[in-house]
Amino acid sequence: MTTSCLEQKGDKAVLYLADGSVPITGNSFGAPVAVSGEVVFNTGMVGYPEALTDPSYRGQILVLTYPLVGNYGVPNESLVDEIGLPRFFESKEIHITGLIVSEYAWEHSHWNAQKSLGEWLNEYNVPGIYGIDTRALTKKLRENGSLLGRIEVNPTSPPPQSIPEGFFMNPNERNLVAEVSTKQVTTYGKGNTPKIIAYDCGMKYNIIRYLVITHKVELTVVPFDYDLEKNEANVEWEGLFISNGPGNPQMCGATVQSLKYALSLEPVKPIFGICLGNQLLSIAAGASTYKLKYGNRGMNQPAIDLRTGRCYITPQNHGYAVDAKSLPADWKPLFINANDLSNEGIIHASKPFFSVQFHPEANGGPLDTEFLFEKFVGHVRNIPQPIVLQNDSAYVRKTYKKVLVVGSGGLSIGQAGEFDYSGSQCIKALKEEGIEVILINPNIATVQTSQEKETAAQGADRVYFLPIRPHIVLDVIKKENPDGIIVSMGGQTALNVGVQLWNSGELQAAGVEVLGTQIPVIEATEDREIFSEKLKEIGETIALSYSANNIEEAVINANKIGYPVLVRAAFALGGLGSGFAANDKELKDLAAKAFSCSDQILIDQDLRGWKELEYEVVRDCNNNCITVCNMENFDPLGIHTGDSIVVAPSQTLSNTEYMMLRNTAQKVVRHLGIVGECNIQYALDPKSERYCIIEVNARLSRSSALASKATGYPLAYVATKLSLGRDLVSIRNSITKTTTACFEPSLDYCVLKMPRWDLKKFQRVSNTLGSSMLSVGEVMAIGRSFEEVIQKACRMVNPGLIGLEGRSSNLIPCDKTTPLEEQMRKATDTRLFAVQTALEEGWTVDQVHDVTKIDKWFLSKLKNIANMRQACKDVGDLNTLFSENGAERMRRLKIAGFSDLQIASYVGKAGRNGEAEVRAIRKSLRVIPVVKQIDTLAAEFPAQTNYLYMTYSGIENDVTVTNIDLMHQKPIKRVDSLRSRVRALSEVSDGLTLPSFKERGVMVLGCGAYCIGSSVEFDWCAVSSVRQLRREGIKSIVVNYNPETVSTDYDESDRLYFEELSVERTLDIYEAEGVGGVIVSVGGQIPNNIAGYLADGGANILGTSAKDIERAEDRHAFSDMLDQMGIDQPAWSVLSSKEEAAEFANKVGFPVLVRPSFVLSGAAMRVASDETQLRNFLDLAADVAADKPVVITKFIIGAKEIEFDAVASNGTILNYAIGEHLENAGVHSGDATVILPAQKLYVNTIRHVKRYASAIAKSLNITGPFNIQFMAKGNQVQVIECNLRASRTFPFVSKTLKNNFISLATKAMCGLRPKPYRISLLDIDYVCVKAPMFSFTRLRGADPTLGVEMASTGEVACYGHTAHEAFLQAMLAANFKLPEKNKTILVSIASDSFRDEFLPALVILLKLGYKLFGTEGTTKYYKDKYGIDIIPLTKPTNEDDLGDGSAASALNFLKSDKIDLLINISDGTNIKTEVTSGYIMRRAAVDFGVSLITNMKCAIMFAEALERKHEKFAAKHIQEFYELPTIGWHDN
Repeated sequence: MTTSCLEQKGDKAVLYLADGSVPITGNSFGAPVAVSGEVVFNTGMVGYPEALTDPSYRGQILVLTYPLVGNYGVPNESLVDEIGLPRFFESKEIHITGLIVSEYAWEHSHWNAQKSLGEWLNEYNVPGIYGIDTRALTKKLRENGSLLGRIEVNPTSPPPQSIPEGFFMNPNERNLVAEVSTKQVTTYGKGNTPKIIAYDCGMKYNIIRYLVITHKVELTVVPFDYDLEKNEANVEWEGLFISNGPGNPQMCGATVQSLKYALSLEPVKPIFGICLGNQLLSIAAGASTYKLKYGNRGMNQPAIDLRTGRCYITPQNHGYAVDAKSLPADWKPLFINANDLSNEGIIHASKPFFSVQFHPEANGGPLDTEFLFEKFVGHVRNIPQPIVLQNDSAYVRKTYKKVLVVGSGGLSIGQAGEFDYSGSQCIKALKEEGIEVILINPNIATVQTSQEKETAAQGADRVYFLPIRPHIVLDVIKKENPDGIIVSMGGQTALNVGVQLWNSGELQAAGVEVLGTQIPVIEATEDREIFSEKLKEIGETIALSYSANNIEEAVINANKIGYPVLVRAAFALGGLGSGFAANDKELKDLAAKAFSCSDQILIDQDLRGWKELEYEVVRDCNNNCITVCNMENFDPLGIHTGDSIVVAPSQTLSNTEYMMLRNTAQKVVRHLGIVGECNIQYALDPKSERYCIIEVNARLSRSSALASKATGYPLAYVATKLSLGRDLVSIRNSITKTTTACFEPSLDYCVLKMPRWDLKKFQRVSNTLGSSMLSVGEVMAIGRSFEEVIQKACRMVNPGLIGLEGRSSNLIPCDKTTPLEEQMRKATDTRLFAVQTALEEGWTVDQVHDVTKIDKWFLSKLKNIANMRQACKDVGDLNTLFSENGAERMRRLKIAGFSDLQIASYVGKAGRNGEAEVRAIRKSLRVIPVVKQIDTLAAEFPAQTNYLYMTYSGIENDVTVTNIDLMHQKPIKRVDSLRSRVRALSEVSDGLTLPSFKERGVMVLGCGAYCIGSSVEFDWCAVSSVRQLRREGIKSIVVNYNPETVSTDYDESDRLYFEELSVERTLDIYEAEGVGGVIVSVGGQIPNNIAGYLADGGANILGTSAKDIERAEDRHAFSDMLDQMGIDQPAWSVLSSKEEAAEFANKVGFPVLVRPSFVLSGAAMRVASDETQLRNFLDLAADVAADKPVVITKFIIGAKEIEFDAVASNGTILNYAIGEHLENAGVHSGDATVILPAQKLYVNTIRHVKRYASAIAKSLNITGPFNIQFMAKGNQVQVIECNLRASRTFPFVSKTLKNNFISLATKAMCGLRPKPYRISLLDIDYVCVKAPMFSFTRLRGADPTLGVEMASTGEVACYGHTAHEAFLQAMLAANFKLPEKNKTILVSIASDSFRDEFLPALVILLKLGYKLFGTEGTTKYYKDKYGIDIIPLTKPTNEDDLGDGSAASALNFLKSDKIDLLINISDGTNIKTEVTSGYIMRRAAVDFGVSLITNMKCAIMFAEALERKHEKFAAKHIQEFYELPTIGWHDN
């Protein structure tokens, strides 16, 4: 393979500007000709064929701000509509003089494309340049006004020192209207009525289509200088239309004269003008016009109708405007621009004369004002045109004093951290309005449950950590008496509670108003039949779909549609209980499971292979409606959108398709009556314009958080304001601060969301993706090329990847296991890498498309990556690769998203030393990334935003950067071993004076993608750290790429970089910002793991040093240290061979624990019970740990586990918290039930814990947060591990102890000498219990048991006066259902010792009146030993074993809703049949909605809590617990 793919295609091309600035160099993709014209920009994201043929652009060099152009090619010019006009164009030729874009798509993909954009430009002899920093150019035009420019392709000589005459030609000096106007009189729609004459000043064809095809008029088009008074062609006319056109209106004197004549006629004849027509009508009426600085050219200009107050999104293309102050007395402004308040239309006070500055016919652009044609034609037909006046809601706004916000509870698959972000935004918006906010949410790890009082980050006034159940929410309502309730910010959990309380009439009875979208509207979107009927009322359709209330009905409906069908549960979150069925049997199996979580199921038509698209829509009470973002799924329909790669904006839709779906979205949202934000999903046929609506989510969704971060438009914040009765026009754009929120963002970048899965943590779980969501988190990458964002996203999702690779990713199985074609055909969590493998191994784009149905445009971009990778590998040598055209090759690789580490690996320089070499060469070639802003308006307006990303597709930074040099040009001579790294202090270049530490600021590295083990608790830590920095007056710079987080809200920090948490990018930002240091200890494991490399690169790590972090993370080094200090730990050995491992295990006795280093959530941590298991687990650990040590320790059975969270400064502990696990050691701390303060620890145990922790803090010289896990058996205390970072329990201990440990840690890390908080654990008169939240219902086949590798996806915590009270509330908050329906409990306990331990709990349950069942062994044991009778059920031997009829079957009882609770304790046995039977029962419980307890300690505490009647409790907010009287200490 040649290296040509590493260099820019096309001849060199240059853009010269008349302001004398440095010529801008790019490459040609159009005609090789020199041209000059006026340089203008257009912010539309689609519609380039329409824009290029718009006569209004005559004589102009057009800059398209959206960076990816040419994606969908150019349609067939020979296709005509019913009146003989080209169907897809606005005139018969290209009118622009030249085209300038950032990135040109050499490969296009669209069913309607006949040729490429480049070929089309060549046909019309129009040049095109790509490779230009179009954002920088747009900013120049914005600041300087429109400039004259000149394009030269392959210039033969350098630019002239002085500009010769004629070098720049000013098109405005020509009569551009004369050039584009028709030369003859033409009539369309002969015989129609009424008859209208149209002045063609450069009329777009869509105007003719509207008047003739839509409104059935006879339209006679005349030249711009046609003398109407003479009317030589004897045109009969009843109304007059003046079209759009290019240039200066003063050039159209003849047109103005005819208009003056028309205005003077009696009786009057209606007149309507568009764009230039607005200016000409104004001049004819006696007003004046002026040239705008740079004009309005885009598709998202908000124009307010001054008659009604309604705001419309309008497309515009003009450089002149009407001076409204010059209008005569009988003329009035009709529309004004909501942003710059310039005139957008005029109207006569008494006669039917009016005109608008925008394009109601659009094309490209929205059609929101097409009704103006109807008004005009109505006037001509003498039909009265009533004005629909604005309602009074904007002026009669109800005021709210107190609002209850319902949260989403613990994080689960399908309902994750995005609702912490939306809830936090909601609370912020309410507090701005002076409203008292009450929050109910048991998710203690969230930012929204913090109660900061600063203006910048105001929290809720009162927080209830209670289960989100209807009756509990009602208790809070009765106690608080709020005016309103918001249920749209807490996912499906909050929505379902709101629906239930509304339908029961309890909300109405309590006088509580549902704010925002009303419950009947929500129900209309959730109930498939009502939804379908609603859509039929407006002529829209959903995919064939029927609801069913039982399995028989489901089978009948499925056969009506025809297999395969999609089965979904109604009112379910994230596709819960859904899947595809190919026959009656599969349908019955799926339906049975779906009915376990819903009373109604839906049977849908299978549209797999169609494109899936989403639009985020906002509507206010005045019926203003906007679409904030549209998104396209990389994968075809058939995969839940939460599991699909999603791109924003859409890449493969034409203007027609984009606007068709946009208009439909607004029509649907208005018809339904949604107020606030919603999301509409479509299926679009990839071979036509056929589409159907999949669903509407009438609430904030996962996509809403993504859309907010992708566009910079704060959807939850705006939706909250709208729910209070505010209108869109009155709300300000939070980014620009000056423009209105009633606009549609223009993106000048591309965003890609990639899901994060953790399916490998679960045995027996299929990785096949379908309609039920499986991902646990997501990342969002921002860039200016598709290759850039998809490679960034791969590294973000999996920090172990260097970019997008096929087999080298080590993520796909070998072909012998699963053939490559099958891996591509079936959607899985690794399909992307299988596709990349095929492209790397010679498959064509067409071949891969045939198998996957992924759009060819996306595949062509992946092919580019494969080609560039191979070109680097073919060269094979770093110096050779960049010896020729080095800067250009390096820039092309970086624009395509290749990391330094990636490039190094392709030229035999793998590892961090190679990365450093590439970085040094790159910097020597002056190839460094630039910082760009996300400003919502594609640089059209100045933006006061700190929302940033980095890219190589640009030459200019949007913000001021320091650009220090960390002296990292020379490769580091060192081995990549752990102990060789040393901390380096920040250095800067000679002569660079540095501002103070506070001004330089601190970088805070965020948590990255949510996954099992690293979730919202680390976002709370990052946000707490940032808020403390701001309190101290220290500039804060956040780096994170998770769109679900509060830390990526641009309001939280001084600067936000939505970027990779890689060594390369962190150092890039560090150097650009010139920061004083970086905090790595509040974002979980990802930042911690790169601390050493950052220190090697010259970064100043704040807090505990990198070398000490690694001493704790390296299990070998840490265990060595403990031995030297005489601190007790389980017997351990570092792995050097499997034989030695087996020898050690046999010596200390099985079971043993296998523990890799530098991992999160116990990844690959396993308890081995025998030598075979040990050998298998060692293989897995070696894969996960790479070159890091793997340690084996003796596993202690029956020990109690203890959490020690603390903050230290220079090795001295400032504050600490000791929590105890309810479950014995062996359950991962993230899955354990944690009790704080500890209730059952011996005083001697606590003393040992404190002594050991203090010694470890001193030895590691800890400054900042840390966590140590201990286990205790009797009086023996042993250390399990130490994390020199914040742990997942920091929010839990901070909120329970009413003091923020991370705030304290931040002060310590910044050297601010903080004072410890006054905390006495013994004098706290309440208890908090943290319980895990699992998502086993979604993970089909996963065994819902607990072990040393973490399985929970979230957590909740509740408070009580006793541990039992708090425990039972926490269980309920984690979606546990009490056994109340049948009062039946099935007990299956595997070992005699556990059966004896459970005996008191069994007696309690019997005494409480529960009907107890047991499996044979359990039943016999209690009967024989204790004389207790419980009803026997047979254990299943396989998943279909429902018994032989001789005895009742446990599996049958579980599946038929006869059991409320299964208590299944299987640990303590390794007999295969026991495990298999237990697994089948546990899995059935999860699949059929039966409550499940699998831990003995939890089962006992549950029974004890029921005995104490703790299921009944009074609703108390956290402050009430804080204020409980105590002895011995209090706050002064």
